[in-house]
Amino acid sequence: MKFRVAAAAALLCAMASSIADARGPYGSISIGNWQGGAYTNDQTGAFSHCAAGARYASGIYFLVTIDGNGGWGLGFMHEQWKLTPGQAFPLTLTFDGQQPFNVHGVPIADKLVRVPMPSNSSLISQFRRAKAMTAYTQGQLFQFNLDQTGQLLPVLANCVAKIKQSGLASAGDFNVLPAAKPVAAAAAPEPAPGKPDRLLDQAGSGFLVSTNGHLVTNAHVVQGCIGDILGNLTGEAPTKLRLVSSDETNDLALLQATGSFKEVARIRDKAIQSGDSVVAIGYPFHGLLTSDFTVTTGIVSSLSGLLNDTRFLQISAAVQPGNSGGPLLASSGDVVGVVAAKLNALKFVRATGNIPENINFAIKTGALRDFLDNSVVSYQTSDANAELKTADIARNARAFTFLISCKVKAKEREAAKN
Repeated sequence: MKFRVAAAAALLCAMASSIADARGPYGSISIGNWQGGAYTNDQTGAFSHCAAGARYASGIYFLVTIDGNGGWGLGFMHEQWKLTPGQAFPLTLTFDGQQPFNVHGVPIADKLVRVPMPSNSSLISQFRRAKAMTAYTQGQLFQFNLDQTGQLLPVLANCVAKIKQSGLASAGDFNVLPAAKPVAAAAAPEPAPGKPDRLLDQAGSGFLVSTNGHLVTNAHVVQGCIGDILGNLTGEAPTKLRLVSSDETNDLALLQATGSFKEVARIRDKAIQSGDSVVAIGYPFHGLLTSDFTVTTGIVSSLSGLLNDTRFLQISAAVQPGNSGGPLLASSGDVVGVVAAKLNALKFVRATGNIPENINFAIKTGALRDFLDNSVVSYQTSDANAELKTADIARNARAFTFLISCKVKAKEREAAKN
């Protein structure tokens, strides 16, 4: 038996109190597919919250609520769920592929999950602007197209304000917002809206470190991404990636693809030395040069980067835009670094008058392993000493090296370059 919209919204009283029964809706909220109103505690008759919900093709009923104290939350219901009330679980929400937010889902019935949301202005702003949301929990990824949430939250707030000011007698069409205060005649006119931001393609590389689909890349590869982050192995269809965590200080990011994988990169235990041979794998200038990954070879030139930064290796293996985030492999085929950058030749020429050659950088495995340990991700290590041919190293890397791509705003791309 399917839940009716009104019945589903009535259950949402538990989002604001410990009582599972509610009366309502009083008045009406109707924004696109969102339907709801004001609700009271069935036992006390006191106003508890305003809520609106929408049903998705997946069968999930998605709810948004604001209580009498201004706190807001989300709710998810499905008639086939069998949850254990009170047994909370972690939940990761991502809006338009931006920085994820870690929250907790609290089952308050066998089919209903309450998600208290923090009073975070950035989070509220992202929710209002978002066109899509993903919810990841317990190995499952749920996707929601968001419609008119920018209008929904003000209407819910108007519902709460009206009921608190005049009681349930004021319940009506909450979609009618209070009239804006008249603008003084001398006030300057609002500037005309600017042109919409132009979106550009942004691409980099990454590599699998766990059979659960965790990938490592550079933080700058996914910085500013709008909408979906996509990843794919050569010759395979792109899949959506979830941003798990990032470390801008060390320029590392952790993504996750759905599904399981047999082949993953192994991180070398044995320390790399100056003069050791290395192989850089990645997707530079993807689509302009080739759709396949490229392979370049070189040596470790130094065990420190710019200004003696010991988090980095200096390497002679050629790298280009798009190599960022790819694996740097030893002659054994194990990861000894994460390709991060090449020296900015133009800036170097302006500063010194000399043209640099073969000066590129990779993040050492010490920083990488600390990042994975802090992200609670298991990974494989190796102390293999056997040397492989470059062709064999490249063939093995094909199974775990990803192309990563997304859309970014043109002006943000230019700002990053500068």
